[in-house]
Amino acid sequence: MTETPSAYARLVARFARIATLGEAAAMLNWDAAAMMPAGGAAARGDQLAVLAGIGHGFLVAPEVADDLDAAEAAGVDGDAWRAADLRLMRHAHTRATAVPGALVEAQTRANAACEKVWREARARRDFALVAPHLAEVLRLVREQAAALGPALGLAPYDALMDGYQRGIGLADVAPVFAAYEAFLRDALPQAEALQAAQPTPIRPRGPFPAEAQEALCKRLAAAAGLDPGHARIDRSAHPFCGGTPTDIRITTRYEEEDFARALMAVMHETGHALYERGLPAAWARQPVGEAAGMAAHESQSLIIEMQACRSDPYLRWLAPQLAAMFGGDPVAYDPENLGRLWRRVARSFIRVDADEMTYPAHVILRLRLEQALVAGDLAVSDLPGAWNEGMRALLGITPQDDAQGCLQDIHWYDGAFGYFPSYTLGAMAAAQLMAAARRAEPGLDTALAAGDLAPLIRWLRTNVHECASLLGFNDLLRAATGKPLDPSDFAAHLTARYLT
Repeated sequence: MTETPSAYARLVARFARIATLGEAAAMLNWDAAAMMPAGGAAARGDQLAVLAGIGHGFLVAPEVADDLDAAEAAGVDGDAWRAADLRLMRHAHTRATAVPGALVEAQTRANAACEKVWREARARRDFALVAPHLAEVLRLVREQAAALGPALGLAPYDALMDGYQRGIGLADVAPVFAAYEAFLRDALPQAEALQAAQPTPIRPRGPFPAEAQEALCKRLAAAAGLDPGHARIDRSAHPFCGGTPTDIRITTRYEEEDFARALMAVMHETGHALYERGLPAAWARQPVGEAAGMAAHESQSLIIEMQACRSDPYLRWLAPQLAAMFGGDPVAYDPENLGRLWRRVARSFIRVDADEMTYPAHVILRLRLEQALVAGDLAVSDLPGAWNEGMRALLGITPQDDAQGCLQDIHWYDGAFGYFPSYTLGAMAAAQLMAAARRAEPGLDTALAAGDLAPLIRWLRTNVHECASLLGFNDLLRAATGKPLDPSDFAAHLTARYLT
């Protein structure tokens, strides 16, 4: 006689099916960005909406509530992983049951339609073209936030943030960002003055064929630990890392006059990929087996790109590799020159190109604007002007057009409100984790000088990747570094790199 599965076992099977649907959607999203012809966009929006609706239906089925109650009553016999898995299942169920399935599908369709128009609007530098579509996306986001807030016991904007980094709300972020804004007011002019006293960096002269850049990117990603048997690198308009933990899809774009953008983008996305590959296989397709949130994820991309690959030791190893690949003026490939070039502080318009000192200002601006949009205090039609005004206040510069301003990021046009704070929280966490890794691995910089990221990756595997979602963001940092998020480590990193 077959034994009846326990309530928890039934939940495990159900969540595995939901996760598998999510994996299918992830591959469709990758295809839309990297391979799909423009004419497929409408059908792709329908496909993604149906998958989202099916997944939502699995999660809100009446028997799920019964199984959650029964599993919680039965307990997990002190198993921390099962206990965390069950808590995260309950959290996912609470979020899902708060939002009607019709709204889930409507958002997916609206996001897909808006993103398609955004691509054209950005190319034409014309916000008015996409404004009606963004207004519809925002209307649905407000509905979502209004439904989620009471169910989670959170303010509407905090409920949106919860979808990207659990346990972190505006009350946690606001003082951290305010302190950073005060730090930047003094640090930025100091860094600019010190920089002005140094030799002007020489930019390597192209053209740099895209094929050669692609070969270099793949080689360096593999050297960092990316397994080509479980990952691939393709081209898209916006670099990203998607797919699944066993089928990772990285994309980037190549500019033949500047290889650094693609190279650093790939190393950034490789950090994301290594995190996904390092998640515990025993908990695959379970909530506890997922990454610990988007701030945690961003810490893993930035610890590779900013903390390791832009460091002096790594550049000493990388410089001759670049010279051998591309040739030209050897002075341009001097490690000190590359350091001045790739760590140059500049008040710039584009977030993804910003240096690590001014980058948080771009995030602070987006946080303020999306708060106002969600609250109804800022009309979509007024977004370009508010953006330009905010950029002047934070960095003293004004975008020349919408492409340099509010059209530059895909996130809002794809419905991702509450996501942007994760970028700067991740940068701060990356500095904190790197400081702890250096304490634990005294030979880390020696390894980086040989192009060897293995000691760093091993430490991250043990202290971050393999922990998955067993711990929340601050508890994960506490376990790895001895303290919750401490922005002073980021300030110390910036001071050492740019102010001394």
